[in-house]
Amino acid sequence: MADLYAYTDGACSGNPGPGGWGVLMRAMEGETVAKERELQGGEAETTNNRMELMAAISALEALSRPSRITVITDSAYVKNGVTGWIHGWKRNGWKTAAKKPVKNAELWMRLDEAQRRHDVTWEWVKGHAGHPENERADELARAGMAPFKG
Repeated sequence: MADLYAYTDGACSGNPGPGGWGVLMRAMEGETVAKERELQGGEAETTNNRMELMAAISALEALSRPSRITVITDSAYVKNGVTGWIHGWKRNGWKTAAKKPVKNAELWMRLDEAQRRHDVTWEWVKGHAGHPENERADELARAGMAPFKG
């Protein structure tokens, strides 16, 4: 069975402003790329965090059957949220420890639902540090944003 990876990134011009998200999906057979798929999208008025979330959601929702996948993100917000904070938010009825509504709660709920069917490992990688797959995800995010920029 191939090892599945999704490299995700979000981009925003202004925060809020036009934004995009990108995903490079790879199935690896050992060191060899067996299959590759690219996804991208965007919105006219959004935030960087929303686009980072949309990239991860889109990667998981693109899988037609339950899979074991490693999602690599350069967003500490996404990685920390989905591996840690989300458990408390769900317990607290989607409120923060300070009893405030969780920002982007509808996207966190969608991400939680999308990952439920899969065996997901979350990894963080430093952005804009020459990581080729992360750089490609960034290019896709910028391409996803392009139609919404003035």
